[in-house]
Amino acid sequence: MISNFTISLVRSRLKNMSVIPFIDIGANLTDPMFQGIYNSNNKHKHDLDDVLERSWKNGLKKIIITSGSLYDCKEAIRVASLHENLYFTVGCHPTRCDDFDKVESPEKYFNDLADVIKNNKSKVVAIGECGLDNQRLHFCSKIVQEKLYFEMQLQLSFQFNLPLFLHCRDAASAFLDIVRKNSNFIKAGGVVHSFDGSLEEAKEMIDFGFYIGINGCSLRTEENLKTVKEIPSNRLLLETDCPWCEIKQTHPSYAHIKTKFESVKKEKFKDGYMVKGRNEPCTIIQVLECLASVRKEDPVILGQQIYDNTMNLFFRNN
Repeated sequence: MISNFTISLVRSRLKNMSVIPFIDIGANLTDPMFQGIYNSNNKHKHDLDDVLERSWKNGLKKIIITSGSLYDCKEAIRVASLHENLYFTVGCHPTRCDDFDKVESPEKYFNDLADVIKNNKSKVVAIGECGLDNQRLHFCSKIVQEKLYFEMQLQLSFQFNLPLFLHCRDAASAFLDIVRKNSNFIKAGGVVHSFDGSLEEAKEMIDFGFYIGINGCSLRTEENLKTVKEIPSNRLLLETDCPWCEIKQTHPSYAHIKTKFESVKKEKFKDGYMVKGRNEPCTIIQVLECLASVRKEDPVILGQQIYDNTMNLFFRNN
């Protein structure tokens, strides 16, 4: 919890939104869209440097790049080398767990993930994205996801004392069963990212010690807004999940945001402008604005609490 002294300090020194420190816990910066490639078609120049510059100018202090496969991890190493405040996760997304069976052996894939961690200790801050996804079983069956590969990655968390970056879509019951079964391997905590479940599910995740990651996809419905209103502030984290999960005009959350960014269509790319429909880390302020509005909280105080939460989970030794 934030002390009264800290709250007073925040109120006296942080007078406006521009000074809120942000950490995006989930940014897919290895996605080809940031190279100007959409559905394998090149639409504009590589502009990741511009995206990062916009991020730092809009209050981002750190960005965690999400890895969803061994290939992503190797790309994340390259991207994270671009700036001292870029970090990344190491893991295999549930919809890509077939990758474990596409190499020499599942153990070889596991060991290769472990090697990425060993060789990049200053940049790797979490294990994941890992978990269960029952919405997209056409990519990877439930049997394969639950077979071993979620559990194997929990062992990575224990081995390297790293928190978990967790994915759970329409699978809360099975997800929690696996977590309980492997509780001895979960000592460093974690976050259930891009959460869009019920309040009851959120409470179960929190009871297990996890944080709840909120992005635009967590705020798509009125029911979502009712849920995030009730999550304790000391359990909230912020993310964009860019280039996806933007807050759209059709979402009820859109009415709560104040900060807007100019954008152009990708076919009319223009330096200095965001690409319409492609989310970026700088929009994290919109997620905070929505949360603060529906919860009727001071965005500066809430933003500082969430920043402290994030530092405690991923950067406690910094």
